[in-house]
Amino acid sequence: MSVEETPKSSNFIRDIIDADLASGKHSEIVTRFPPEPNGYLHVGHAKSICLNFGLARDYNGRCHLRFDDTNPTKEEQEYIDAIKEDVKWLGFDWGKHEYYASNYFEQLFDWAILLINEGKAYVDDQTADEIRSNRGTLTEPGKNSPCRNRSVEENLDLFMRMKNGEFKNGERVLRAKIDMTAPNMNMRDPVLYRILHAEHPRTGAKWCIYPMYDFTHGQSDAIEHISHSICTLEFQDHRPLYDWFIENIPVPAKPHQYEFARLNLTYTVMSKRKLLRLVQEKKVSGWNDPRMPTISGMRRRGYPASALREFCDRIGVAKANSTVEFALLENCVRDELNRNALRFMAVLRPLKLVITNYPADHVEVFDADNNPEDPTAGTRKVAFTRELYIESEDFMENPPKKYFRLSPGAEVRLKHAYYVTCRNVVKDAAGNVSEIHCEYDPESRGGASPDGRRVKGTLHWVSASLGRKAEIRIYNHLFNQENPDKVEEGEDFIDRISPDSLEVLSDSVVEPALADAALGAPLQFLRMGYFCKDPDSTGDNLVFNRTVSLKDGWAKVQKNQPD
Repeated sequence: MSVEETPKSSNFIRDIIDADLASGKHSEIVTRFPPEPNGYLHVGHAKSICLNFGLARDYNGRCHLRFDDTNPTKEEQEYIDAIKEDVKWLGFDWGKHEYYASNYFEQLFDWAILLINEGKAYVDDQTADEIRSNRGTLTEPGKNSPCRNRSVEENLDLFMRMKNGEFKNGERVLRAKIDMTAPNMNMRDPVLYRILHAEHPRTGAKWCIYPMYDFTHGQSDAIEHISHSICTLEFQDHRPLYDWFIENIPVPAKPHQYEFARLNLTYTVMSKRKLLRLVQEKKVSGWNDPRMPTISGMRRRGYPASALREFCDRIGVAKANSTVEFALLENCVRDELNRNALRFMAVLRPLKLVITNYPADHVEVFDADNNPEDPTAGTRKVAFTRELYIESEDFMENPPKKYFRLSPGAEVRLKHAYYVTCRNVVKDAAGNVSEIHCEYDPESRGGASPDGRRVKGTLHWVSASLGRKAEIRIYNHLFNQENPDKVEEGEDFIDRISPDSLEVLSDSVVEPALADAALGAPLQFLRMGYFCKDPDSTGDNLVFNRTVSLKDGWAKVQKNQPD
């Protein structure tokens, strides 16, 4: 099952499983993760993946990866490949248990014939609008279709003609005959099959009728002998229908559906339909844009898989919907990266610093810790020269009180190197500071104080002559409101996109060693945040994404919580 971890904290689903094993109801735990291949997976799916695969792992069972490929007009092989990559990246493996709903099309068709023969299904000629109109409301019962009392023979004939392609899309459907007055609207003669003249990626042109999700879902679980069918809370009202099919069809097993609360995250939309719009309307660069809540986007941004698993464990499994602070996710990422990210120096917004009393052609090498949190990470060499770059925000000509960085006459420590004192400021024709001239104390080599004096400011730096130019992409929330789904009439969630969600810094300078960093490897740029090299990096063109800032937003959220 992969990802060897100790069992996680208890939840109501684990309590159910414990009771089922103790009573002998089940001797083996079999779960499944059943995505529709009509888009990329997002962090909400990560919660379901961790739950289903995690349960199978912890109870020595198995978890199936089953693609619900019942709508060929929206499904693509690209999505199937991306889903498999995401599940594996999260640390889980389905082994030989890869399935497709399309594997069961013949069996589902036979069961539809059985329902017709037993008078429990009929072909309806009404249009989709008519069916919707006659379905009723939450307070009013539905109306029986004029086709509801067709004979078994007529229904069989029409259904076979539907299968043989004699009718156009939407011209007829097959419906279950249950109860048009049922309080649960899902039980009001739901559609089982619709006509779709579309070629399927796996079955080709064999079928022009395709089963609906509700008819496919439970029967697929039964065929695969799923012990616990776990889905999100919006399917709770579908459970009576799930059970009706299980009871009225001779399935080989009788699984039970359990629902848990889906993941809602601040500053994020989770609807695949909305995420698809963002991609199609080019509001983002693609499904793997680092601002997207997709697993592939988070991977590209530099989120570790272990941090996503930890996040899913922290939020837990509950029965009531709630919204989780995005800061909690960032905190999980930050905790993981603090332990594992190698440290480097990078200057995002460079300002030149010239050490006037340092030899012009001299290059000095200092040892620098790769990760003070991990003594086994070792050290690296950093080259020091007369001309350096520091952050432009690390200098102020007229600083306020308690400003401990560089200013005229002030002394600071250059990380790993020397104490320097600002002696002069050079400005361009527009009056902007273009260079800072400093003097260094040769006795302070390695950043040590030669006479016991102390400085409060320590700055990072990069050699001007040996540093590598890089593009830095600073990612912020894609939306500027906590709940971008909450819009007034006439508004669109697209209008909530933040103009500050991406800042591109094209003149940054980084340590030369960063040219050899592996794609996606966790990095900390001292004082600036956590980063990773982006796949757009090619040759001398270095591109780094900011994964998360050093600031702990979750700590601030917790601090503001009432006691």
